[in-house]
Amino acid sequence: MIPTKNAFAINTNTYHGFSADEALEGIAAAGFRYVEIAALRGWTEHILPDWPREEIERVKQKAKALGLEIIAMSGHCDLSDARGLDAFRANMRLARELGCGWIISTTGETDFTPGPGGTEDRLIANLRALLPDLEACDLRLGIEVHGAHYGTGEAACRLVNAVDSPRIGVCYDAANAVFWSGVDPRADLRACLEGMNCCHLKDKIGGKGVWNFPALGGGELPLPELMQTMEDDGFEGPFSIEIEFTEAFSLREKHAEDLAYANRLVRESHDWLQARGLI
Repeated sequence: MIPTKNAFAINTNTYHGFSADEALEGIAAAGFRYVEIAALRGWTEHILPDWPREEIERVKQKAKALGLEIIAMSGHCDLSDARGLDAFRANMRLARELGCGWIISTTGETDFTPGPGGTEDRLIANLRALLPDLEACDLRLGIEVHGAHYGTGEAACRLVNAVDSPRIGVCYDAANAVFWSGVDPRADLRACLEGMNCCHLKDKIGGKGVWNFPALGGGELPLPELMQTMEDDGFEGPFSIEIEFTEAFSLREKHAEDLAYANRLVRESHDWLQARGLI
């Protein structure tokens, strides 16, 4: 059953470079019950819609056996072109099969062109074209704060407001807002609260362009204050915890001891939430 208010999940992209089994086992051992599974082609492939049916079913049963519920999918595609939309539709069908309530994507703004007829207009039209599919799959799409053009909640909310559908909202990520745009996340969050439907909960060390995303509570972001702002506004969507470590750790081939390190930071994040009575 999809939780109705403020579930705390782990995004398996935290386990980039590790297998789906290793990710699910680490998440369950840390005490989490909910998962955002990564279907990121060419990056973190913990499940994909074109996998053999038996492998998709195996991952589903693995999560179930561990007492985990997959409530969201990280299914990023390029939503600015037709091929990306078709790939995203396949991800949506898989998300529905997994029982997800949310699917997350960035915009895919590789060749952004401003102005009438530019990429933003195309994105808005494409997002509207996805509405029947979201309805059929009973999914909510979260547009993640990410990238040069939608790297703030304010910019992502502008896009969401233009589409004007309860099926599409902002997936706010304060760490990404700092990384991509260097903004104060407290002001940026307030600029997009009306359009939020989910949240990537991620901590950060350093300013714009610094890839350093530790366990919750290990960074510099005012996460308790941000979460209180969301609560005061009545936000009831899920929080999906994501740890992206450092660039060097994330991009290199993983060693045997790295899994224990990743598991430790996931456990620390669970304990941080538990100490605050949130989980």
